[in-house]
Amino acid sequence: MPNIFKFWSVCWNLRDALSSECHGLMTETLKNALSLYKLGGAAGGSDFDPKGKSDNEIMRFCQSFMDELYRYLGPDQDFPAEDIGVGPREMGYLFGQYRRLSGHFQGNFTGPKIFWSGSSFRTEATGYGLVFFARLLLAEMNKELKGLRCVISGSGKIAMHVLEKLLPCGAIPITVSDSKGYLLDEDGFDYMKYSLLRDIKAQQKSLKEYLKSYPHAKYIDDAKPWSQRCDVAFPCASHNEIDQGEAVAISNSGCRVLVECSNMSCTVQAVDILRKAKVIVAPAKATAAGGVALGEIELNPEFNLMQLSVEDFENRIQDAIKQTYERSVKAAQDYGIMKESPEFLVHGANICAFLNIAQAMTDQGCV
Repeated sequence: MPNIFKFWSVCWNLRDALSSECHGLMTETLKNALSLYKLGGAAGGSDFDPKGKSDNEIMRFCQSFMDELYRYLGPDQDFPAEDIGVGPREMGYLFGQYRRLSGHFQGNFTGPKIFWSGSSFRTEATGYGLVFFARLLLAEMNKELKGLRCVISGSGKIAMHVLEKLLPCGAIPITVSDSKGYLLDEDGFDYMKYSLLRDIKAQQKSLKEYLKSYPHAKYIDDAKPWSQRCDVAFPCASHNEIDQGEAVAISNSGCRVLVECSNMSCTVQAVDILRKAKVIVAPAKATAAGGVALGEIELNPEFNLMQLSVEDFENRIQDAIKQTYERSVKAAQDYGIMKESPEFLVHGANICAFLNIAQAMTDQGCV
């Protein structure tokens, strides 16, 4: 364990993704190492299932969880971030218990409630960044998002912000999904439909409620959206949600670009199938740079005094995305992998992140 911890934290402060699912330790490390920021990486979680639980039950669990976690948190040690099953409500409960136990108001918890900690743009950072990455990648192919059919899986905060940001780009997002199936609107979602979806999710209702307002849409039970004709795919649902079968469906759908949104959306076998079909895969460790960039901003000692405008926020996210993209491309080319290869970003991101970690460990005498 000490050597693993050393590997995680060698790049500086840890940024800990808290989730109701436990996976992605190495991915979190590589994701943060790929950025220009001084962040290590870690991941934590539990097997507690929040579905069907009352607010009081969730609050008590979060407080018990923090009873053990608080010793390892602090502005110069580690700070937790949202992930699957952990949102503003859970972060608020965790922060409140941390404050009671530690006796001070610090520690940089990420969350949208800026009046107590974190950033008012936290939930948007990752989702918007994914769309910025897709736009940058398509520009390299002399294409733009305008008029392209986009398939999105999931309907959580990242998926909804991807959908939201695709709209001003002129894209045509046609699906979202949940654990029971997926919703398909062939006409594409617009701002009014997006608002309805957001209300449905806020009320914790099924996506089938959408059909009451738009009966021409379809809800397909016990299925994923990857067989639908599309140009760009945004898997936002869960870890390894795309296996060999889904990869074949994506290859046959006409999709040319897949932007990973959830950590390791594709299995290794799926990536191989997509490569052979010449589908460009943008890995989550690179595409999630928006969330990492905001994490660095939140580490600023003067963060709580900073008032970022929407324009400033988007500019910072776009700069982080561009730098991450360029670093991945350069690393791939340095090792003989050209842009013509469908998996140049997968290899470039892995190489760049690994070299950063290896150099830091060597410099600090960790190996």
